[in-house]
Amino acid sequence: MRLGAGGPVRNGSDGPPARLPGKPSPRRRIGTLLRFPVGVLLVSWEYMWRVTALHRSEVEGDADDLPPPLPSAFVDELTKRLVDGVGPMFHRRFSVRIHGARLGPEALIGAMAADLNRPAPSTVAVFHKTRGEEGPARPGDEYRVQMPGPWDGPVRVLHRDPVTIRLGTLRGHLEAGQIQFAAREAGDELRFEVEAWSRAGDWWADLLYSRLRVAKEIQFNMWVHVALGAAAIAGGRLRGGVTIETRSIPPAFCEAARHC
Repeated sequence: MRLGAGGPVRNGSDGPPARLPGKPSPRRRIGTLLRFPVGVLLVSWEYMWRVTALHRSEVEGDADDLPPPLPSAFVDELTKRLVDGVGPMFHRRFSVRIHGARLGPEALIGAMAADLNRPAPSTVAVFHKTRGEEGPARPGDEYRVQMPGPWDGPVRVLHRDPVTIRLGTLRGHLEAGQIQFAAREAGDELRFEVEAWSRAGDWWADLLYSRLRVAKEIQFNMWVHVALGAAAIAGGRLRGGVTIETRSIPPAFCEAARHC
């Protein structure tokens, strides 16, 4: 059986049926909203006093920066495609190099798939599975990422292999796009990377995200935290800090990418 918004539903191979994403209980939502001021302050404080080196770069991108095509089996009217967003898209990579890691790529991604909250900053984002079998993340599973403010972050697992997890946004998300967690061996190091293809979900989010840059910086801090959290799970020693590459993609490319 699978967990659904209205209780268990049957497994199927013909893609997810039409329905609204599961909503958190009022108690959970109130708890998240109460955590918001503290959460933002904590994440901002950690960023200000972080001793880990952060290497940031930002350049203009092009059509090659668009996300992978959406798998047809997991696309329905709830899917929030890139074309459903507003403004430019930001293709961002947050990567860390880990020397002497105790876990290999498969074990690290397996640990994250088993509990997506483990590397995430619980003060500002909490994953709740709303659809799918109990246990680790699998393609077709859905999560509601509780975030402070007027948005939650419903997502669907689009792809999962031994070294990769990729999520796609659903209707109601702050953003439109995809997010991927991946690990691989690189010589004598383990490399972990968060790769995001994100565009503001509506005009209000665009104001906060790409114009005032508030949401963009909160997202920045969150994915830096996840990258460092993954490194902590893997063990070993961080080498070279966190590298953050941002490529800005004009809206015209996003409007043409109806397969993403």
